[in-house]
Amino acid sequence: MHEEALISIIAPMYNEEAAIDIFFAEMRKFLAECPYQYEIVCVNDGSKDNTLNILKKYAAEDNRIKVVSFSRNFGKERALYAGLKYSSGDAVIPIDVDLQNPPMTIKTFLAKWEEGYDIVYGVRENRKNEGRLRRFLSKKFYEFYNLISEQKAPYNAADFRLMDRKVVNAVLRIREKHLFMKGIFNWVGYKSCPVLYNHADRAAGNSKFNFWRLWNLALDGITGSSTLPLRIWTYLGGGIAFVSFVIALFFLIKTILWGDPVQGFPTLVILLLFFGGIQLIALGIMGEYIGRIMIEVKNRPLYIVDELININE
Repeated sequence: MHEEALISIIAPMYNEEAAIDIFFAEMRKFLAECPYQYEIVCVNDGSKDNTLNILKKYAAEDNRIKVVSFSRNFGKERALYAGLKYSSGDAVIPIDVDLQNPPMTIKTFLAKWEEGYDIVYGVRENRKNEGRLRRFLSKKFYEFYNLISEQKAPYNAADFRLMDRKVVNAVLRIREKHLFMKGIFNWVGYKSCPVLYNHADRAAGNSKFNFWRLWNLALDGITGSSTLPLRIWTYLGGGIAFVSFVIALFFLIKTILWGDPVQGFPTLVILLLFFGGIQLIALGIMGEYIGRIMIEVKNRPLYIVDELININE
């Protein structure tokens, strides 16, 4: 079906000098058995170590290895988007350079693609190499995300997946600045199927996703996929106003019938603090959306490319 097809491997990298040689060694094992033409698009996301120089060495040895180098660090989501943009393949496969996504799983992706699936997404069978807190928070995020979003994101699904060229073209039509790629991949639709794989330990180096980065990515996913967090406060405010009206009516009748000596000062303070906190939370959520509107209105580019190697614009 796709005998003359070209596949594109997309590898975003940020300070991954320790993992690059291992990554290419494992990729070559897979590609030696791969019946398709291929290219590897490496996106250097503003690395401060020797990542770019190592990539230049590999690109000089093989023009099928292409390099997109950013002027600074713009984040993995934007690096992934750039990789999709500069890819040429009939099928495109993002993969982590740390080899937590086993390259040999791509064989199964390709077999499913041959069966007619447009998206074949990897699902981690386990996350035992992650801490309990991270696993717990990840699960709760997916539960909340799927509760508020029209398009559901499979739990434990990764960016590691195969996408047909028509899917990639659809993704590249999306111009929003706060990217949550898992949500975007689901939003475009198309015929898809999961493939289970074993999520391995990092081959080398350390994860660049600390708690703060993961938190910001989760906020991007939630605010970019639904306006329900804003709508909740409309319902909550209406409910509180109704309860307040009923309570006020009760005390009005009580005062008219029996009088009401001054009392309840602690209760008054607690209520003031409670509703003040509620208002600040509501303002914070509105601020998150307004801040994202400001960034969209500025319409700055997603990233700045400093250098292209083995790529024609």
